Amino acid sequence: MEDLPDILAANIRRLRRERGITQENLAHRAGIDRSYVGQIERAEHKATVVTLGRLAQALKVLPGDLLTLPSHHPYLSELTGSHPNGDDAG
Repeated sequence: MEDLPDILAANIRRLRRERGITQENLAHRAGIDRSYVGQIERAEHKATVVTLGRLAQALKVLPGDLLTLPSHHPYLSELTGSHPNGDDAG
């Protein structure tokens, strides 16, 4: 999926804001550079799995939570065999 960096970015940004954490604080907790956090949140850089794990730990979530697709994502429709508007494909 080409849009995984965008999904990761949105989830990190959302979780960070929900917790009232700045990019600088998140970077400190994760042991990475603040500018790197910014690049990941803007989907300008593709995080490694190690970085994904550090960010998840810093945000106190499972790594998979950072890659959770939004409910309206077209890939979910492909998996279930239904169209985005809710109709079945068959």
